[in-house]
Amino acid sequence: MNPGNSWEFTDDRGRLTTAPSRPTRVVAYIQAGATLWDHGLRPLGIFGSHHDGQTPDPAKAGELPLAELRSFGAGSSFDPAAVLAAEADLVVAVGYGTGQVYGIDPEAAKHLEEQVPVVVIEVGKDRSLGSVRDRFSELAGSLQAPLRPAVPELERAEARLTAQAAGPARPRVLALSAAGPETAYLARPDTWPDLRALMEQGVGLISPEAGGGANWRTADWSEAAALAPDIVLADVRANAAPREALQDNPHWRALGERARIVPWNPEVPASHRAHARFLDTVTEALAAVAPGTGESV
Repeated sequence: MNPGNSWEFTDDRGRLTTAPSRPTRVVAYIQAGATLWDHGLRPLGIFGSHHDGQTPDPAKAGELPLAELRSFGAGSSFDPAAVLAAEADLVVAVGYGTGQVYGIDPEAAKHLEEQVPVVVIEVGKDRSLGSVRDRFSELAGSLQAPLRPAVPELERAEARLTAQAAGPARPRVLALSAAGPETAYLARPDTWPDLRALMEQGVGLISPEAGGGANWRTADWSEAAALAPDIVLADVRANAAPREALQDNPHWRALGERARIVPWNPEVPASHRAHARFLDTVTEALAAVAPGTGESV
């Protein structure tokens, strides 16, 4: 924040964004909007990605009051003209290391950025969960967010997870996204900030074989079942196949019989409070599962 009434913020592309006054009419990518909401900032509206449908994905929305917020579309349906007509004075987006605004077509993003300030926070594999969280906290602070970050809540969650993961039991944890009844995307833990954070706390994440993608290994369900996880972190976003679509696959059923299935949102809001809840969910799963049996203890 400048000494006068003007506002500025340097985003993760290294671009200095300025405005004549502190922005108050913010349009945000849904994950970013949910993060700002946890800081006490209500966005004017939100937008989604090419993976999203016509309506906002509630799995990405955190505690946002979706029914009360305007959606400006997702992917190719994103409407820059509508954002400008709504008199937005800031767009908050996320990026994945490409320098691009994630979620909307490059030409639409270029047109938008020529008309309204755009801030991009990197959330991809080259960032730690803590650094993503801190950058959003800095942005929220520059916007004079009324809520303080829930630092004590997160510290308690980290301590609980560390203590649980250090116990004699070390469950095997597999993160995946269901592509459909025949195929699964197996997450490579070292490419996801939230999964790396779990490993740093001592959680035993399973790494799939090489090949098949940088962030995911595309595999059939037999390969997922053969990894013998005790806990499965299953993607709950709208672009992942729902559990009911998998019930006819015997390998998925075998996974469900052996492992504890835990909801996982790869685009969790980047706030202390949301991260604390994620860590608590994993801690509860670790405490409930005996390694190698999938049975509650």
